[in-house]
Amino acid sequence: MFSKQPTKSDSSKTPARLDGPPQILSEGPVVRKAPTVASLIAENLTVEGGISGEGELHIDGIVRGDVRIGKLTIGDTGHVEGSIFAEAVEARGRVIGAITAKQVRLYGTCYIDGDITHEQLAMETGAFFQGRSLKFQRPPAPPAEAPAKPAPPALEAPATAPAAASGAPQAKPVF
Repeated sequence: MFSKQPTKSDSSKTPARLDGPPQILSEGPVVRKAPTVASLIAENLTVEGGISGEGELHIDGIVRGDVRIGKLTIGDTGHVEGSIFAEAVEARGRVIGAITAKQVRLYGTCYIDGDITHEQLAMETGAFFQGRSLKFQRPPAPPAEAPAKPAPPALEAPATAPAAASGAPQAKPVF
């Protein structure tokens, strides 16, 4: 009752075979993007002049100039004298100048003297901020094209036979 009887189909099964390593379809070398590591301006460094790039930057030293970067982190000992333009800013140190970023986070140890233009702003208790907080003004979305509605039927004024035949101007209906 509980025993399995071998059948013809069971005996004809063979184990699966591997013919070798799987074939790679691409002809060129495989390019893997390595994770990016934030660049560091250490505590004992001073940079005079602007910094720009698309990656991440961690500042523990002093920067005197504008900073344009993808993501900026200002450490506890970091100091920026100039404008900051970034996608995201995390500040624990000092900033003397304006900050423009989508996301701004001010930690309890930071000192900010300047305006902040942002989409999202978060401040911890103890953070010093002197300036204006300005929310990004996104342009209004373009109006979506509504499907064309059929035009209402035109109103026709009853025409008199003599006026229509003579070609005389007819009165137009007033709406």
